[in-house]
Amino acid sequence: MSVPSISVVIPLYNKNSVIERTVRSVLAQTWKDFEVIVINDGSTDGGPEVVRRIHDPRLRIVDQINSGVSVARNRGVSEARADLIAFLDGDDEWFPYFLEEVANLRGDFPGAAVFATNYLFCDGPGRFVHTRMHGIQAEPWRGLLADYFAIAANSDPPLSSCSVAVKKWAILAVGGFPPGIKSGEDLLTWARLAIRFEIAFSSIPCAVFWRPQEAPDRPGRHDDPVDVAGQELANLLNNVQDSNIQSLRRYISVWHEMRSVVFLPFGKRWTVLREILLSIRYSSRVRLRHVALAALTLLPTSLARMLLRKRRQIVSALRGTGISREELQQRTCRRH
Repeated sequence: MSVPSISVVIPLYNKNSVIERTVRSVLAQTWKDFEVIVINDGSTDGGPEVVRRIHDPRLRIVDQINSGVSVARNRGVSEARADLIAFLDGDDEWFPYFLEEVANLRGDFPGAAVFATNYLFCDGPGRFVHTRMHGIQAEPWRGLLADYFAIAANSDPPLSSCSVAVKKWAILAVGGFPPGIKSGEDLLTWARLAIRFEIAFSSIPCAVFWRPQEAPDRPGRHDDPVDVAGQELANLLNNVQDSNIQSLRRYISVWHEMRSVVFLPFGKRWTVLREILLSIRYSSRVRLRHVALAALTLLPTSLARMLLRKRRQIVSALRGTGISREELQQRTCRRH
């Protein structure tokens, strides 16, 4: 078998209702020279059988016992035959031109080790919302990110597990994805890469991040009290260049602020306050958001949860009403 130019790694755990959409979005790529490796991380819902019913010689599935998403991604890296690995979660999707855009980035910026594109959010109703990317030029733009942490601290994450490709030697150089972390394992990996390597970015949205609808009683980031990702991000301060120290500190501050929002709806007031204090420590100033979050801990949990929900609705409204899939297809036709 000839070696493909790109390996696509998809971790799969209990996503039988959406995994076919994800895999078919890869198989529909305009760039044809790739392989798809689906890592079945001990699924119990029949998702792997859905994948096995898709017949394409570029597609293979690897089974392992349930070990977590980081171990699954790392297994995919070890199985990959190409020197460039693109990652995609089992519930997200690509537009047909994602791999083509990644290949263009690799050709335009051969010195970079990470290649990423902009992406869209989708909450499920079939309409897509743009990300906020401060410090990155509007589409169409391709270039190197001058200060990843400055952008990430003031934007939606510029690197997402649905819209990034990494040279295999680079992901191995940072130790792959850290196992045993329930939240932030991908953000920590991108941060480790950003400190050591150049990142080439395209402002064209080429992927869709389907935001999870996590129920209050469902295990998630809120039941991960040991903040391994935050501790490791703090360790990176010892390795970052002096010119980027302040932007990394601001990024870590935002990380702890985000954790305070995650814990707040579950009534974990002391954890929320601890995260707020850590956020203040790294930002070196008290911001209005810190005060507002601290004030919410004084309210009944149900009321705090309602106010956070209203806040999310207001933020979504400020971003616009969204774009339909039909409108996106029309844009694709005009672009290509």
